Amino acid sequence: MKKILLLFLFISYSCITAQEEFSVKDYYTKKEVSIPMRDGIKLHTTIYSPKDTSREYPIIMQRTPYSCQPYGEDQFRSKIGPNETMMKDGYIIVYQDVRGRWNSEGVYDNMRAFIPNKKGKEVDEASDTYDTIDWLVKNVENNNGNVGVWGISYPGFYATYATLSGHPALKAASPQACIGDFFFDDFHHNGAYLLSYWRATALFGYEKTKPTTESWYQFPELNTQDQYQFFLDAGPLSNLDKYYKKDNIFWQQLKEHPNYDEFWQSRGIIQHLEDIRPATMVVGGWFDAEDLYGPLSTYKKIEKTSDNYNTLVMGPWSHGDWARTKERQAIGNVYFGDNISKFFQDSIETKFFNHFLKDNGKGKTGLPEAYVFDTGKNKWNTYEEWPPKNTSKKALSMGQGQTLSEIMTLQHSAEEFVSDPKKPVPYSEDIKMVFTPRKYMTDDQRFAARRPDVLVFETPVLEEDMTIVGDILAKLKVSTTGTAADWVVKIIDVFPPDAKDFEETQDYLKMSNYHMMVRSEVMRGRFRNSFENPEPFVPNEETAVNIKLQDVYHTFKKGHKLQVQIQSTWFPLIDINPQTYVDNIFEAEKEDFKKQTHKVYNSSTIEFNVLDK
Repeated sequence: MKKILLLFLFISYSCITAQEEFSVKDYYTKKEVSIPMRDGIKLHTTIYSPKDTSREYPIIMQRTPYSCQPYGEDQFRSKIGPNETMMKDGYIIVYQDVRGRWNSEGVYDNMRAFIPNKKGKEVDEASDTYDTIDWLVKNVENNNGNVGVWGISYPGFYATYATLSGHPALKAASPQACIGDFFFDDFHHNGAYLLSYWRATALFGYEKTKPTTESWYQFPELNTQDQYQFFLDAGPLSNLDKYYKKDNIFWQQLKEHPNYDEFWQSRGIIQHLEDIRPATMVVGGWFDAEDLYGPLSTYKKIEKTSDNYNTLVMGPWSHGDWARTKERQAIGNVYFGDNISKFFQDSIETKFFNHFLKDNGKGKTGLPEAYVFDTGKNKWNTYEEWPPKNTSKKALSMGQGQTLSEIMTLQHSAEEFVSDPKKPVPYSEDIKMVFTPRKYMTDDQRFAARRPDVLVFETPVLEEDMTIVGDILAKLKVSTTGTAADWVVKIIDVFPPDAKDFEETQDYLKMSNYHMMVRSEVMRGRFRNSFENPEPFVPNEETAVNIKLQDVYHTFKKGHKLQVQIQSTWFPLIDINPQTYVDNIFEAEKEDFKKQTHKVYNSSTIEFNVLDK
């Protein structure tokens, strides 16, 4: 349990490894204040100010639900700010416990809904950000009147939210791995509940009664290190009630709102991103198992609705990797290059904030519209828009014999498999008792390809490089003997027989014929036509299920193969679908779970954009 808390704090602190000794205490003073909001609630705020008072500095702030620790004006963090370069260069660096969390007053509301036209003392995270910035620029000495915000993960959500505050001093915001909507990232993917997040419910669901510097929540004791077996033995989601009961508000909310109703819709931030004024730099990782939907959707919505400076950075990272400075960048078994995060920090992130906060946005930033990393060729590229325009649409048919080709199938044929809820397909061979798995995003998928309940469609060996950019659409034609089913689509890069091992390749594996997962997604079949109004399948009736997979930028090299895997369980990453339609899966009973036969018709296709040569 402590490990999970430390992980959250590690991300929210944006920890980095110093290349040389630097004592924050030697160069900064620390002050703790309680800033009053418009409704009288006070928020705990920690201010680190450079000791050199001979010049003025911009303010850069992170608002977090994960604590401003360490508390006490004589207790200092070892690293502060977005990165080491900015810390040493001189910024007034501010951390704040958001409303209802840790040492701040008020009541916490998980993904608090934005109020577009606030009246009187109505509050949301935008008004709290406005009131905080207003206080800081008026009360903190030696500030130059320019404010920036940044944050990773949940703090990234607050960074996005800050752009709606409307405060004129807010000049730049960098939402990083930012949550966009809990129905599409973190706790759900297209309505399918992420069972891997179940333990994190403790972190968000228990309310505190007063400001505190100590944790007030407890994670459930599972008494096992076998996560797969624990959830398999637990059975239906309703059997997990005993671990949280009614005192965990968020667990109750998850159970009471299985569909994309007003509860979830109001908490999404993407739909409110219009006419954004501060400069924004949205950052994400191509292999972020937690928040991939958020950064891509945030960037695209701002680009569509606002005239501000808006840029996207996507690198070969898992959740928050860019805030660290490990020399070798790898995800699981796959290595992508050296000093990639350090390059981002020094040449992209620092340049962005310096331009808008220190240089007042004068001249050109020197940054492109999109800084994106090709995860097949292992190189950065820049574009003036994302996705780039110089592409061609390609559609591959999932043909007979489980082939993948540009020849469209005309016959009414299908591939079928039996999906057994008692023997779900694991998401990895390497399942650990973790909060959120990370390495599975590039994991070897050979174990799945060799199961009878996973369909495999594959191209011949590629005769030339093929670079896929942007989102991917799986247009499935399916049927089931049941009335409910999940559909999981995985895009895989099959390495050639002569592929060499990396330092990071696990001992029991070889990169020869490695099946690297490039992108994957699940669609809870009941939501195929509407996330608000679910509906059952008609048994044995051919039905269209379209699944949008998040953007990629990946070159399938000459000598490799492109593979698509389709399955209906992905355990224990997502919960098991009973495969018998029930109104609320959180209330499904043991007898609802049935073995069913699923078909994927050969008229199904996978569509994507290929970069023109």
